[in-house]
Amino acid sequence: MNIIDILIEKTIKTKNPTVVGLDPDIGKIPEFYKSEVKSQDPFEAVAEVIYNFNKDIIDTVFELVPAVKPQMAFYEKYGSRGVAALEKTVAYAKSKGLVVVEDAKRNDIGNTAEAYADGHIGKVEMTDGSFVPAIDADFLTITPFLGSESLRPFYNVCIKHNKGVFVLAKTSNIGSGEIQDVITPKGITVSQSIAQSISTQAERFCGQYGYSPIGAVVGATYPEEAAVLRKMMSKSYFLVPGYGAQGGGAEDILPCFNEDGLGAIVNSSRGILYAHMREEERQKCYREEYLQSVRRATIYMRENIYGALKKEYPNMVY
Repeated sequence: MNIIDILIEKTIKTKNPTVVGLDPDIGKIPEFYKSEVKSQDPFEAVAEVIYNFNKDIIDTVFELVPAVKPQMAFYEKYGSRGVAALEKTVAYAKSKGLVVVEDAKRNDIGNTAEAYADGHIGKVEMTDGSFVPAIDADFLTITPFLGSESLRPFYNVCIKHNKGVFVLAKTSNIGSGEIQDVITPKGITVSQSIAQSISTQAERFCGQYGYSPIGAVVGATYPEEAAVLRKMMSKSYFLVPGYGAQGGGAEDILPCFNEDGLGAIVNSSRGILYAHMREEERQKCYREEYLQSVRRATIYMRENIYGALKKEYPNMVY
């Protein structure tokens, strides 16, 4: 089954087009995770905390959401031990039936782009000539600013290994317009030019629900632009950051969806992991108490977004 169909079926089953971001910020993780560390090596200790924290979050939300989204920066900054914790996290999330979206915003040209694609969502060659998956995420975020030649290796890996990508089109940060809103010689914005390119590639292969695993990152903080991009990329799935902690609300994400209630997954990271408890409460709480708050925040996001969708699109498919 096409990976986008798997994501859609999990969305329908959970009635939840949201994804929980796994952004393990050591300074914000509850103290009890740190007190349980066994390793004396500081980097190994951090990796242990990250994995145990992620494992608990996954165990808490896997029946509620279709996917999780680890942000590579929170792992990569701890070097090889952090990346190893990411690899274990990806494997564990998939063992619980979750789709994994790796947010790494990778790209380059030529064989460097191929290496990124192979390592993150494809397979890599071993000394005996065999090919095996490395990180093995289901989707990867990528940047388009090196042009179509840099995107082609990722698209090819998607087709070959049944994976997906979300190409940055209109991001949620305040400064995004400095580049993405610039008008091109064609009379459209850079974001819209990227959308045209994505749409052309998305048409190449779609799943049974009519959507392509060649998707786009479109922020919740710019709903008017999202509406334009939705029309331009009717077959592409959107990964929607900016909900919750970045200021985007349920009404803001509606233009990212189609009338069937599909077409997008909405991410919340800090709003699930950290923002719903005051820092002093989070640091002093017990495991069960903390994870109950994570579960409540996840359910609230699901109900908030699903309710808004159902009101806007009464004939949606789930």
